[in-house]
Amino acid sequence: MELTLITIFTLGYLAIALEHSLKIDKLIPALAMMSILWGLISVLHLPVFEVDTHFKELKPGHVDEILLHHLGKTAEIIIFLLGAMTIVEIIDYFNGFATIKSFIKTKSKKGLLIIFSILAFILSAIIDNLTATIVLITILQKIIKERNTRLWFAGLIVIAANAGGAWSPIGDVTTTMLWIGNKVTTFKLLTNLLIPSLVCMLVPVFLASTLPAFKGDIADELDKIDSDTHKYGAPMLYIGLSAIVFVPVFKTLTHLPPYVGMMLSLAVVATFAEYFSSAKFDLTTIDEEHEEYSSHSPVHSSLSKIELPSILFFLGILLAVAALESLGILFQFAGSLNTAIPNSDIVVMLLGICSAIIDNVPLVAASIGMFSEAMDHPIWHFIAFSAGTGGSMLIIGSAAGVVAMGMERIDFFWYLKKISWLALVGFIAGSLTFILMRDFIL
Repeated sequence: MELTLITIFTLGYLAIALEHSLKIDKLIPALAMMSILWGLISVLHLPVFEVDTHFKELKPGHVDEILLHHLGKTAEIIIFLLGAMTIVEIIDYFNGFATIKSFIKTKSKKGLLIIFSILAFILSAIIDNLTATIVLITILQKIIKERNTRLWFAGLIVIAANAGGAWSPIGDVTTTMLWIGNKVTTFKLLTNLLIPSLVCMLVPVFLASTLPAFKGDIADELDKIDSDTHKYGAPMLYIGLSAIVFVPVFKTLTHLPPYVGMMLSLAVVATFAEYFSSAKFDLTTIDEEHEEYSSHSPVHSSLSKIELPSILFFLGILLAVAALESLGILFQFAGSLNTAIPNSDIVVMLLGICSAIIDNVPLVAASIGMFSEAMDHPIWHFIAFSAGTGGSMLIIGSAAGVVAMGMERIDFFWYLKKISWLALVGFIAGSLTFILMRDFIL
């Protein structure tokens, strides 16, 4: 029966990986797979287990209790993401990200590469790598009109954004999953992954800066960029980013789940948003801009733009993986894998390479069920790094890559020939840095 369940999961996984070819949203196979797996477990009265991380063994449980446990863990991630997405949309409502344009003063291609890479690395650690990529490519499109040059920049932004998301608990969905799942702490994650992630970004940027694509200056378009900033754009940007950064601090101080702190941050940002919005108009001022902002609440507007398909996808895939975990399949697979490949570093690096081919969310979800090491064990930090940065090796290997592919119509094989080798070199350099730091420094 286990073989049947694994087959169902595999077919669902393939449907997710081939969503563009099949032309169906990945949330559909994720939800179907989750429902079928748990339905079969219940109808066939299959034994379910809970992984005891202390004794590294499986403890029998009841299906209702196990499902409720996994639903609770999944809900923590989803509520956290809903809060973060809403804050980002509120910032965008006031066009706060336009403020970032003020940091760009040079026309040198090499200089722009360095600026965009640093911005991607920092922003992705705060607002997540997907949003950082969208923001920076939007700015990129206003600065560089030559498409071929822009494609190179977009490719390096993907690498830098994924590297930046790996070392922050709020920078990437997979890292957030490990953080919320009490596998890593904020301080240890930063101290263990900041330098490897930085190396993973700097090595490709340095190599790219020597290529012909980044020689010379861009055309004189920099001064012609529209100044479409709003009066409260900059304040909302800084308030929003500060609120998101506050979440790990709140968790450290209160020891409550991260979504509680995110809800507090959302409440604070929403308060400022409502105040700034009402300050934009008065009874004696009537024009298009003021009518736009007086017609609805910025919070309501931001909530309406939340990507619910992504939320439902996370619900489906995480609970589907939880079904395999509850049956003990992942635990047994981990034991077999460790026997076949005794070196855990090789196993984790293979997971990173796999994340370039298939979605890293279920990969990390599976690894949480596979390994039973204690909180802040080096293997969790290495998984966070590998899953986060390994996806850069293919354009379809990360959310940042997929959105860049859509925004710039990047060809899969162009990325494979031009950018993939840079991402691979960065991944290997970062991995070796992590291993050396773990063995000789930390």
